[in-house]
Amino acid sequence: MFMRTQQATNMLMACGLVFSALVGGGCVSPVSAAGVPPPWAQGFSEIVNKTMPAVVNIAVTGGGEGSRRRGGVPPPSPFGTPPPGDEPGGESPAPPNPHGSPGPRGKPDQSAGSGVIFDSNGFIVTNNHVVEGATQITVTLSDRREFSAKVVGTDPKTDLAVLKIDAKDLPSLTWAEYEKLQVGDLVLAVGSPFGLSSTVTLGIISALGRGNVGIADYEDFIQTDAAINPGNSGGALVNMSGDLIGINTAIFSRTGGSEGIGFAIPSSIALDIVDSLQKTGKVVRGWMGVAIQEITPALAKSFKLPDQRKGVLISDVNEHGPSHAAGIKRGDVVVAFNGKEVQTVSQLRNLVARTVVGKDAQVKVVREGKEQTIAVKVAERPSDEVLAKKEPGPPKESGEQIKPPDNVLASLRVQVLDQAMMSQLNIPAKTSGVVITSVEPGGQAEAAGLQRGDVIQEVNHESVKTLGEYQKAAEKIKKDELAVLLVNRQGNSLFVAINPK
Repeated sequence: MFMRTQQATNMLMACGLVFSALVGGGCVSPVSAAGVPPPWAQGFSEIVNKTMPAVVNIAVTGGGEGSRRRGGVPPPSPFGTPPPGDEPGGESPAPPNPHGSPGPRGKPDQSAGSGVIFDSNGFIVTNNHVVEGATQITVTLSDRREFSAKVVGTDPKTDLAVLKIDAKDLPSLTWAEYEKLQVGDLVLAVGSPFGLSSTVTLGIISALGRGNVGIADYEDFIQTDAAINPGNSGGALVNMSGDLIGINTAIFSRTGGSEGIGFAIPSSIALDIVDSLQKTGKVVRGWMGVAIQEITPALAKSFKLPDQRKGVLISDVNEHGPSHAAGIKRGDVVVAFNGKEVQTVSQLRNLVARTVVGKDAQVKVVREGKEQTIAVKVAERPSDEVLAKKEPGPPKESGEQIKPPDNVLASLRVQVLDQAMMSQLNIPAKTSGVVITSVEPGGQAEAAGLQRGDVIQEVNHESVKTLGEYQKAAEKIKKDELAVLLVNRQGNSLFVAINPK
């Protein structure tokens, strides 16, 4: 885009010179020739002038992205140095991480980020990681006025936070309609990279709906190539109308600086979260009471799905949750939720979370090759404390063991699951199956992701409760056939497909 804009400028100058020498001479429209839309041929100053006053600089003492460390170990940070063990020039980029670099030299206890005024009465949205653990927060407006800020509410699961400063009649930004965004749209990123306030960069929307990135629990990111650097966290990503389409959060980087892959929390998520935090200081999310996982080609084949690109697999159903009461079953494949087609785990998770608690959701599932729609009354998601489970230790190798079969399960060693083992592995009392005591290195089971301590509950959709049932089901599998196991791992169920070599 820069090159095209520069071409337009050069051509405008050329046409001006020709026009002064040849009065009445025709000159082809430089804007059309350069391919730059007429409103932006002379730059983006109008959009910047609208946006800039609503983007603030945030300085944090006692916490925030520059000084926080989890477990005493510096986090792998795309906004700083590469994580320990990563060699410069390696094949794999550092994982995305919202944490930024410290503030200016001589102020190691401070960190800098950005924020966006979304309410003229002094309400500001930023990233949770910018202000987490802070003892003091200072907001600097574009006109250089400084204010102390207090935290209204935070939501670590989306990495959002709302701040309040004592000021009124402030410039603010309007949330954009997410549904109108398209890949390829021009965008501007506004923030304070490296503490340089009121910095603007240009790019496009590189992708929409990015999930499973590993930044937050609820992900549906806008990906952009607009330059985002340390200090941009919490800043604005705006469209060509100057409306707020997202909150800049993280980047992929080998060096700690921008490499053209940045992520922003979209307005479709941020608007609801910010509104709830502003009004109540907390976020209430919908909950179906199911465990879900992505569908691999092997799982699609096993469950006889006509289209492996569509749907997410239900690996477990909470017996106290709304899905169990509605008749949802383990092995169902969710293909649509309230009329919206479902393709990924993150998409379904976000749809459920945004559903009003107590409202019936129409869940379309594929069960044994047939579609049916089930009404599920969405409940409020329990707290993490309620859902949390203790981490089990590795199982002890004791008890009866069996001879492994001559197929994809040959690299597994299993034994009966007794009460002592269940207590050790923190497995619910009603769980039955056989426990994996070892996984042969380099075998198909290891490649599939099976681990010591996994409890096998089904083999190719046959329930196994004893060693005898496991052996009987295992011996039915031919040497060159895949096997699908239902396993319980640390209290959570998932399907695992083991492919033959």
